[in-house]
Amino acid sequence: MGGPRQRAVLAALLLSPDQVVSVDSLIEQVWSGSPPSTGRTQVAICVAALRKVFRAAGCEQTVIATVTPGYVFRSDSHTLDTVTFARLVRAGEEQARRGRLAEAADLMRDALGLWRGPALSDVTSNFAEVEVMRLDEERMHAIERQMALRLELGEHDALLGELTALVQARPLRDRMRAYLMLAQYRSGRRAEALETFREGSQISVEELGIGLSTELQELHQLILQDESLDLAAPAPATAPSSQEDSWSTPAQLPPGIHGFVGRATELAALDQALLGRTEHAPLPVGCITGSPGIGKTGLALSWAHRAASHFPDGQLFIDLQENGLPLHPREVLHRFLRALGTPADRIPVGVEECAALYRSKLDGRRVLITLDNAVSFAQVRLLLPGSGKCGVLVTGRDGLNDLLESSDTLRVRLGALSSDESVSMLRSITRDSLTATDPETLRTLAALCDHIPLALRAAGIRLQSRQHWSADDLVARLRDPEQRLAELSHGENSLRSRFDRCFQNLSTRVAAAYHRLGSIDTPEFDLTTGAKTLSTTSAEAEDLIERLVDAHLLEVVGRDAWGGFRYRWKELLRFHARAAG
Repeated sequence: MGGPRQRAVLAALLLSPDQVVSVDSLIEQVWSGSPPSTGRTQVAICVAALRKVFRAAGCEQTVIATVTPGYVFRSDSHTLDTVTFARLVRAGEEQARRGRLAEAADLMRDALGLWRGPALSDVTSNFAEVEVMRLDEERMHAIERQMALRLELGEHDALLGELTALVQARPLRDRMRAYLMLAQYRSGRRAEALETFREGSQISVEELGIGLSTELQELHQLILQDESLDLAAPAPATAPSSQEDSWSTPAQLPPGIHGFVGRATELAALDQALLGRTEHAPLPVGCITGSPGIGKTGLALSWAHRAASHFPDGQLFIDLQENGLPLHPREVLHRFLRALGTPADRIPVGVEECAALYRSKLDGRRVLITLDNAVSFAQVRLLLPGSGKCGVLVTGRDGLNDLLESSDTLRVRLGALSSDESVSMLRSITRDSLTATDPETLRTLAALCDHIPLALRAAGIRLQSRQHWSADDLVARLRDPEQRLAELSHGENSLRSRFDRCFQNLSTRVAAAYHRLGSIDTPEFDLTTGAKTLSTTSAEAEDLIERLVDAHLLEVVGRDAWGGFRYRWKELLRFHARAAG
């Protein structure tokens, strides 16, 4: 995006999708009522620049069309988060009216998951301030509806932390304070509920000069009486018997990754470990680990699609990180149980009870469960079925060592692709448009991508979107170490964002070591060099370096002449480490 005027014009068009916004209106909004004499010309220049941005991003059709007396943003084949948010909220309200509370809460959660910060945070025009207030109020309304639904589902214990943070952030929202008081009371924290009311009353008088709402005062009286059935938590749903319960065969696998190549050894190992087991054998688990962008999800999906016929009772799949945060096992179990045919009103409230029902549903059946992006064994433990007829695939970077002790687990550590595999992947992603390219150039390009699948995919997509570029043009850009990671990182799921998330999960000490070790001039180093760089003892340096090895950010490549380990960076990770911190 360009400067503030471009952002303001685009924001004004996006806020009225498929509706004509007049040039006069755009001038008023962009310059907040004080336009220059060249306003119409400058709006036209902004629109032309925006069209160029969209074309560069791969949008071949006209996104911003000229329609008298102004312009219109055509949303055909595009999605807008504001539109999707409103649609999901409406769908949630409809499910709530039908009494499907769990489905309604899920839809509200999906709607709120679209928010990644304040709306229009980089638009400074006055009109944006009004729209921000409107959108923020819609968001808060959706949050309050989700809290109300989850309270009706009996999730008061799980809501305490969220509601406390929300009330601290918005202390004058009476309804949110009422929900916190109710959750505290139902969780056996009557005194805290009364204190929450007292604090709210004091803030309201100091800030507004008035008392709290009638709703809050009535709730306060009920809590003081401590005997009203109106405050009682919903009775927990009981697990249905197998005779009463229904079964639904899930087919949740996403499409396989385009351009997947290689990994024949790993695929064969997964075949041997997960297929052809009996129900009395230990639960077979394939645990795929490796550095960010190395292709863990690609391998898992490729194998899962190949093996799907061996699991006729269905395939469950979930990404255990949503919007950069780990999903709670309770949330995953709720989703899985609904996918397996369990009515929402028969799903227990407690997480252990959910896990027990989940295992009962899967007992004796052949279901493949794929758990992508696991952050710890604690997140996975309750999601493991009890039946050896099922199979489980887990992908993650570290924190999964306990999984090796809990089941018959095959650990697959993914490394980089070979040079030939990398070239094949580049050709596949570019749909063989590189057939005339010198093979040596492609091998150089693959090496500059460290033979990392996500980097290779980014390079192939860059060549596809810049069809006037040759592979030599991209190689020339990637030879600059200061720009290489940036050239291969575009979008929310880019290589840099993957590296960033991994870095953010490191402890403070290990993150500092990661940054300082990135300053070493060569990709390969020994323990002595590491200790000198970190200005610490060999024992302390070895501990920090090994933690980076566990996180798949460094590789062990052998021993030095004195028997100590030697370590190696992938170049792209080294460039990231230098800039991290």
